[in-house]
Amino acid sequence: MTWLRDVLVDLADESPQVDLAERTIATRERRRRTVISLLAAAMVVGVALGTTATIRLLPDEPQEVVASKGDLPARGVGPLSHAYKTFCGPATGKKPSDCRDGGWRVVTRSGRTYHVPEALPSLAPGRTGISDSPLAISRDGRKIAYYSAEEGTFQVRDLASGQKTTAASKVPAAWLGSVSRLMLSDDGRFVAFSKVPDFKDPALLIDMRDGVVRELPNRWIPIGLSRDGATITLAEYSPRSQLRTISNLWPSSSKGDSTSVILPVHYIFSPLAPDGKTVAVIENRSTAEKPCRHGDLTLMDTLTGKKRKKTVISGLPSDITQISLRTWLSAEEVTVLTGTARCRPASEVPDDEPAVIDPPYRTMTAYAVNIRTGKARKLATYRAQDFSEIVLPGPPGTW
Repeated sequence: MTWLRDVLVDLADESPQVDLAERTIATRERRRRTVISLLAAAMVVGVALGTTATIRLLPDEPQEVVASKGDLPARGVGPLSHAYKTFCGPATGKKPSDCRDGGWRVVTRSGRTYHVPEALPSLAPGRTGISDSPLAISRDGRKIAYYSAEEGTFQVRDLASGQKTTAASKVPAAWLGSVSRLMLSDDGRFVAFSKVPDFKDPALLIDMRDGVVRELPNRWIPIGLSRDGATITLAEYSPRSQLRTISNLWPSSSKGDSTSVILPVHYIFSPLAPDGKTVAVIENRSTAEKPCRHGDLTLMDTLTGKKRKKTVISGLPSDITQISLRTWLSAEEVTVLTGTARCRPASEVPDDEPAVIDPPYRTMTAYAVNIRTGKARKLATYRAQDFSEIVLPGPPGTW
């Protein structure tokens, strides 16, 4: 676990205070030893500025309605409902059948499930080296982005035609880090990548069409991108919550124009809203001894950090302990992914607790929440190993 110590030391050096987000990373990275998460922020796939999108999620029925766990066909695959990652080393018993350790599975809206063998597998918890190989799904569910094991860089694949677009520049696999996030633009042209720890390796914004790369500040999570790729919105959760907007990104030799705002408390962030200047946030009120607490839904200006509107969410089950903000369904609805994992103070989690592996899976339920009224309506139920191991079309979300 030397790499984990490096992550924690690296992060601790930047902040003299105990930071809840750091506790979250530590908990997750220590072999995913607990099935709870302390609410922390993560990266999300970009939303084009000034546009709205209609996202269709899988109906509320068991995932993998049509049992099919072969490899992803070369072409002719329908839009995706979601994707999830699996680890196959059970603490007891035999390895689950048809499980590929650290691999990604994608699920279509009709319920068909496929392995994605082209995507580099993540290392199982507790092993040294690369630990996180990310995947992203476009908002319409028709494209995916991933790190290609064969090509040694990122690749975008159109599921219907099977056409693959490979980044012109190689990206060493060692750059993937221990917690990585990927952002795919709606048209598949741009891929943004960032991870923790940053070491000396930069975050990247890759123009897949023109073959050029722009370096970005690491630790900052891409949460929104303009259609032309010239303006990117980022969020940071360590050592404190911040928002940052960088414009005039191209040409790649330009430093760009950057505006940042430091926020007073820790937030869970949504991706950039369709208006291109707003995010939805939920205050993370968890502490080491009182985890899994959160505030109300609030709209926030990305340039100033000013809160525009607070809304009390109604219609969610009372036993929810985890909340993750995902893609915007329209200008008035944002997806909220919820879970009911057992919450325990950090002091009650033993160091030798087994990792969360395949199986078991946890149930997670997605709701559409109206930002004006706060009313939630149920969208779909999924099963995955953890919030960090499931990707929905559009932004992968925060937790």
